[in-house]
Parts: sequence; structure tokens; C-alpha cells
Amino acid sequence: MDEKATKQPAEKTEALFSEQPAKAIKKIGKGKKTPRQVTNGRAYIKATYNNTIVTLTDQAGGVLASASAGQAGFKGPKKSTPYAASIIVRNAVDKVKIYGLKNVSVFVKGVGSGREAAIRALNANGLDVVSIKDLTPIPHNGCRPPRPRRV
Repeated sequence: MDEKATKQPAEKTEALFSEQPAKAIKKIGKGKKTPRQVTNGRAYIKATYNNTIVTLTDQAGGVLASASAGQAGFKGPKKSTPYAASIIVRNAVDKVKIYGLKNVSVFVKGVGSGREAAIRALNANGLDVVSIKDLTPIPHNGCRPPRPRRV
């Protein structure tokens, strides 16, 4: 009886592992790995007053690469500049080269100064911008304003 109890879970785990989806990196031959090819993707740009973050994903939303101004070495108020936005886009595009990304749909969120610079940098670094959509949240008479100050 002990043998049946030990064999049964092993068979179940083998079945589970055999039905797993394909990984992001395919193995070819002995020890050689090539990443999957993604030609169309999305670029999410979050431009705040303090920082700029760029994330490149595939069509399903799986992150291929991301970069931020702080990660690139900018500190303080320099993180939210258009120059910093262009540098971090270049860093993110360099990380994505192995995937073969060509076309991106851009989704911009925030009101920082790196918005337009990041979109132009995407185009300048070899990615074709298919569409641009603004996802900046806008309150529709949301929170109650603070009471007037008494002096």
C-alpha cells in the first residue's frame, strides 16, 4: 500500500508539469536559448512631477523591459526632465532588442514634463509608434475640497 501512495502523487505532478505553457525563452539544441519574438507591443509611460517610468510590454501586458529615471542614475529634480525621459527610453529599448520589438502602442499617464520627450525618443530609437492614448486620471468632482482657512 505504501508504494501506491508514493506513486500516485508523482504521476500527478508529472501530468501538471507536462501541461505548463511555453516559457518566454525557448531552448534550442544543447544549451542555446533564444527569446520569443514579439513584433507588436505596448509602451506605458508614467510621467509625474518627480519621476518618469517607461515600461515596454507585449500585447497581452507581459512586461519585457522597464526603466526609470532613478534607475538610470538621475537624482532629485533632474528625474522629471525631458532629457532624463529620452535616456530611459533608450535604456528600455536596448533591453528589448533581443525580442525584436518593432511596433508599439503608447499609453501615457501623468502630467510631467517627460511625456512628449519619451514618445519622441521611442520613435527616434527605432520603434514605430502606432497609436498614442492618454490615460491620465481626471477627477469628476471627486474629493471634497478643504475648508477655508481661518486667520
